[in-house]
Amino acid sequence: MFLERKGDKENRRGWIEVVCGSMFSGKTEELIRRMKRAEFAKQKVEIFKPELDTRYDGEAVVSHNENTIRSTPIPSSEDILKRAEDVDVVGIDEAQFFDEKLPQVCRELANRGVRVIIAGLDMDYLGEPFGPIPALMAQAEFVTKVHAICLQCGNLANHSFRKSSSDSLVLLGEKEEYEPLCRTCYNWASSKR
Repeated sequence: MFLERKGDKENRRGWIEVVCGSMFSGKTEELIRRMKRAEFAKQKVEIFKPELDTRYDGEAVVSHNENTIRSTPIPSSEDILKRAEDVDVVGIDEAQFFDEKLPQVCRELANRGVRVIIAGLDMDYLGEPFGPIPALMAQAEFVTKVHAICLQCGNLANHSFRKSSSDSLVLLGEKEEYEPLCRTCYNWASSKR
């Protein structure tokens, strides 16, 4: 039996959406598209990204296709709760760079009735699950896995192959440092290192 409640705030139902995949797969593009649709629907939105991501712009979220949307850079996931008061939709870009508290933060927002849209890499350059993304995928109501095109064979790519020799887990970069590869081409390229 459902309780009958009055008022918009009490009737809002929150949920979590995750858009994940390799580099150059369109994750940020999809996040921006969903956020702009929410704005068009006159919903109050807030977009967050990690402070360390300054590749295209210090504040805006920018896709590889140069689509942009205003965002707030923050140092940790807990800052989202402090800054996401009275919003309908929260967007989070480059979620793999946030701390392990991000799933708890997103769950709390969804429980408050907020729609939470997350974009991030599901695997690191070694092909391992990346940061908080696996836990977010497990608790999300909706998961969209997007793919790039393998630059070696043209098949669907789901790996971000690092071309440089750096072994740092976090290495911000673009086409100079990474290329999308399918499983077969990724395994072949990795074996040649």
